[in-house]
Amino acid sequence: MARKYFGTDGIRGKVGVAPMTADFVVRLGRAIGAVLLRDQASAKVLIGKDTRISGYMLESALEAGLSSAGVDVVLLGPLPTPGVAYLTRTQGAAAGIVVSASHNPFDDNGIKLFSGRGTKLPDSLEAAIEAELEADFCSVGAAELGKAVRLHDAGGRYIEFVKSTVSDALQPLRGMRVVIDAAHGAAYQVGPNVLNELGLDVHAIGNQPDGLNINLNCGATDLAQLKASVAMQSASVGIALDGDADRLMMVTRSGRIVDGDDALLLLAQDGIKHGWLRGPVVGTSMTNFGIERDLQALGVRFLRANVGDRYVHEMLEAEQGILGGEASGHLLLLHKSSTGDGLISALQMLALMARSGRSLDDLVAPITRLPQTMINVRIQLGSKPLEDPRVRQAAAEIDATLAGRGRLVLRASGTEALIRVTVEGEQATEVRMLAEQLASVVRTASESGIGGGT
Repeated sequence: MARKYFGTDGIRGKVGVAPMTADFVVRLGRAIGAVLLRDQASAKVLIGKDTRISGYMLESALEAGLSSAGVDVVLLGPLPTPGVAYLTRTQGAAAGIVVSASHNPFDDNGIKLFSGRGTKLPDSLEAAIEAELEADFCSVGAAELGKAVRLHDAGGRYIEFVKSTVSDALQPLRGMRVVIDAAHGAAYQVGPNVLNELGLDVHAIGNQPDGLNINLNCGATDLAQLKASVAMQSASVGIALDGDADRLMMVTRSGRIVDGDDALLLLAQDGIKHGWLRGPVVGTSMTNFGIERDLQALGVRFLRANVGDRYVHEMLEAEQGILGGEASGHLLLLHKSSTGDGLISALQMLALMARSGRSLDDLVAPITRLPQTMINVRIQLGSKPLEDPRVRQAAAEIDATLAGRGRLVLRASGTEALIRVTVEGEQATEVRMLAEQLASVVRTASESGIGGGT
């Protein structure tokens, strides 16, 4: 689908710049409501958000637009994205909306949508909403306007659900010291509370949001503070979430980073040993080849989807699998939750530690990874460097150089004006050199505007 507004994870952008403006989001709310009411006489939509200061404005704009279409609104307040998905499913809502830009800085924001099943919207519904946005704004009559209420115990309901996914599996870890970094984001309260209520000795950081500090030098995209805190607290493990708490990164006692690729392999090993793994494991084009190789050695079928947890989810459903994820920390455990959930993923990792009786350091020690370098090249808006013949030629030469012993992944980000250059191979020095060479070509192509740029 050619998308005008929707990217791989909803609609996202700089606040105050189209499309992240109040007037656009009012129209978006009305369009969502109009599409939902095509097939039903009434509809209820849940709205949650992270801790960005712009969330107040965009939440109000969505509420106004949905109400103007005749849709009732339930306001959840700050809540992790997967919490909104869970409540959408259990409250019988037609859709759920999250106001969040995930791991981006505070001055970005976005709109994510969930179906009544608690899953990302299919392309067909996103296309229908984009088409409705082109229509003139019109409101239903005063008697048909939607109403808005606030669900005051949304956080408590979500906490009980998250705890239920491990039952008593964490009993062997009671009293274990853990550090959680909530990225000053949506899980700043529910994250530490979940771990405390399960009997862990919790030290929380990144839990004092001020509207401007979400993801700032903390959380799943910056682990320096977490590593330092794990060492200072003599903790057994560190847990890092991103701004909307759908990603998980971990740090071991020794300071080793455990990313989504590592977690995917460990969870697959646990699933085989304890009989819960079904179907193939699904990664993406970015999943390290060493992980694929180790999964194959376990006899597990491994499939690669396009980058984006929605595409991992779609492939899992099509292949009747339950475990998938991305190196960035998006993990899908579809026997536990309808969408990626950083807290649930963390609990499953703690549960496998409890079942194995081993530390996270010991569990990750045997994992083999090929050296990988990823460089994010910020590009000029409107430029299309991937269509530039110089970029294509340079990429072809790298493919030839790495044939049989490595790989290149060159792709545009679905949420930011970036080209991601990833090179993987057996020799770290060569991998870094090749990635830097191609990144330089991409940067030059973007700046010159060749290939459709301005």
